[in-house]
Amino acid sequence: MKKILSVLSGHREDIPPIWMMRQAGRHLPEYLEIRNTTTSFIDFCFSPEKASEVTLQPIHRYDMDAAILFADILLVPIALGRQVTFEKGVGPILNPISINDIKRLQKNTNVLKPVYETVKKVKKKLYKSKTLIGFCGAPWTVATYMLEGKGTTNKEKAKKFAYENPGATKDLLESLVEVSVEYLIKQAEAGAEVLQIFESWASDLSPSMFHDLIIKPTRNIIKLVRDSGVDVPIIGFPKNCGLSVLDYVEKTGISAIAASTEIPIKKLRSLIPENMAIQGNLDPLALRLGGKTLEYQVEEVLKNARGPHIFNLGHGVSPDVKIENIKAVINHIRTGNGNYV
Repeated sequence: MKKILSVLSGHREDIPPIWMMRQAGRHLPEYLEIRNTTTSFIDFCFSPEKASEVTLQPIHRYDMDAAILFADILLVPIALGRQVTFEKGVGPILNPISINDIKRLQKNTNVLKPVYETVKKVKKKLYKSKTLIGFCGAPWTVATYMLEGKGTTNKEKAKKFAYENPGATKDLLESLVEVSVEYLIKQAEAGAEVLQIFESWASDLSPSMFHDLIIKPTRNIIKLVRDSGVDVPIIGFPKNCGLSVLDYVEKTGISAIAASTEIPIKKLRSLIPENMAIQGNLDPLALRLGGKTLEYQVEEVLKNARGPHIFNLGHGVSPDVKIENIKAVINHIRTGNGNYV
């Protein structure tokens, strides 16, 4: 059995498998070379030839244990008729959605077909020992971008909308659940062996809001995916959600939990089912800094993870990370000799 699938089935590997969120991206010169041939980031995501190539780049360079589909969580709003663009130095830009817009949302999931072609191309070329991971953004995280119109620090506008317009918020989340379910099912049918749900904006929510905006939509996605017959493992990543992670583990139906940087992984292990895999939670800043800082932080994660564990970051690889630092982490995990500089 592939190492990641073994861990996700509840088995502890002496040498944990490793992959890194955003491992295919701007820190790689080969990625930038292909990115510079595209007119827009959305076109890049919808180009199976190019997206499959960059999905495989971290496998060729680093020998990661998994490839994660190169796409973006904001392709789903496009399938609901919303326009999404990416501006250099700013990030995603959307026309903020209104209550009337929510009432008029129409599903057109045909626009997502190129993503499934990417999955098929990657699966055909991926080494048999490696695992292919598909993903979607969680409904609340995607909704925050649709409500705010761009990435913001505290998501206050989106949270205010949710408090003042619970009915419209519920309708928006249900539309996102519907598209996300189909999106994940078709990724699995195309060859994804694991799925991950990215809840990047799970922080700073009251317990009742966390339940309504995070747990309920995620639980609905997983139930509907399972009802379709898809049985691949599903990793949940509720970033920076504090103690709410325990409710998330208990109530959503996830197969494994991805731990963000601030979670004490030793404590988390003691509070969740003993055979549930934990993914994470190396500090991305340590990866940027390298040297003794990185060596210490890697060792702390390895020492405290215990049980079934997939080595990963608490968030994603940033564009300024040095390739040598990633190689040092992989060598440390697999040989005990990190060659940190």
